[in-house]
Amino acid sequence: MAAELKRLRKESTLTAEQVAERLEVSQSSISRIESGRRGIKASDLRLLLEIYGVDSTEVEELLTLARQSRQKGWWQTYGDVLPEWLQVLIGLEVEAEGRRSYDVELIPGLLQTADYYRAYLATQPTSYSAAEIDRKIAFRMARQERMLHDETRKLSFVLNEASLRWAAAAASTGPQAQLKRLIELSQLPHLTLRILPFGAAMHAGMGGGFVILSFTPPDPDVVYIENEVSGLYLEEPADIDRYNLVYDHIAAKALNPGQSRSFIAKLGKEAP
Repeated sequence: MAAELKRLRKESTLTAEQVAERLEVSQSSISRIESGRRGIKASDLRLLLEIYGVDSTEVEELLTLARQSRQKGWWQTYGDVLPEWLQVLIGLEVEAEGRRSYDVELIPGLLQTADYYRAYLATQPTSYSAAEIDRKIAFRMARQERMLHDETRKLSFVLNEASLRWAAAAASTGPQAQLKRLIELSQLPHLTLRILPFGAAMHAGMGGGFVILSFTPPDPDVVYIENEVSGLYLEEPADIDRYNLVYDHIAAKALNPGQSRSFIAKLGKEAP
């Protein structure tokens, strides 16, 4: 819904500022609507579509889409422990047909064991209650159950060797269990796991980790970049092309899936 409204505004050649003025709202409100961080009332949607010159047939289709977008997703029941910007990512994941990511120091959430995630939460400067930690872990496990066992969705991960080394060095995370989990998941038919070893030297992904979510055309792909307090969503074609190219370069330097499993198994034997 958000992506469609953004596309329609651009086709109308109107700026977000001009649309905000005609709707008598702030420019940031338009930005939040187009990024999916805020819903839109049916009356405002009708006015917006009138401004964009959308024909009546498409108006009804978009009104139906808007009603569907207001239905709660499974992840919203965990809204007490999920920031809004992360809920946007989960909503996009549900609709995506593919997911590719590069991770540097942290094992990605979709591949973590509960013990690993619990140990990670214990390192955070924010003090979580026992109940909050249990809720966060319950959400993470529920997300894995839905994402990892849907064979219609292609999942690809490249992990920097650093993430494995940190996992293996932290006895409290159950290193053997976490590394064993990676090996098990790497054998799923729709999941590809590659390890980028230190021996690969300098590479295109040294700027940091990212996620690329792909959708059935004409829906645009989305790049997601996370920091400590928020998530950034990129949808411009040039940005998407850039990150796809970076991912391809990283994957080309990484070990192939079989070599990656052997690498993880060897590291597991060395772990304390």
